[in-house]
Amino acid sequence: MSKLKYLAHYPKEYVESIQKLIDEKRLDKYLLSKYKTCHEYKSDKALYEYTMDLKNQYLKKSLPLSKVIYDGKINVINDALGLHTIISRVQGGKLKSKNEIRIASIFKNVPQEFLQMIVVHELAHIKEKQHDKAFYNLCTFMEPSYHQYEFDLRVYLTYVDRFGKLY
Repeated sequence: MSKLKYLAHYPKEYVESIQKLIDEKRLDKYLLSKYKTCHEYKSDKALYEYTMDLKNQYLKKSLPLSKVIYDGKINVINDALGLHTIISRVQGGKLKSKNEIRIASIFKNVPQEFLQMIVVHELAHIKEKQHDKAFYNLCTFMEPSYHQYEFDLRVYLTYVDRFGKLY
């Protein structure tokens, strides 16, 4: 059994079941049976509006977002799925900060559940900086199926890593 790097921290039986699907050349069928179509948020403007809708629904009192974009410079295979940054600048005598979210461009063509999981993850970082219990509680508050979507996204990344794009 070859190493499945995106699933390394999951229980052995989960990894074995995905490895079996790979060996039987059925991983694509597994993913397509659960997630049939891609989301419709292809432009940065559409992504911004989608993210702001989620933010306004769950994090009304949090700091505003100045930018939400797809970023072609984020290498999912080696780095992250998305990034949240706080940029501080001195303007006049005041320190101004802006929140930005950048999503890897590979996620322009994935099911909406995967995009939602990533956006929820990055939004949660506005309130909770660390990946701790409070962070994951906030993620599951915003998306009750967060953990399932994260697992399936990792399965999808395993597919992309081995076979190329599916959607």
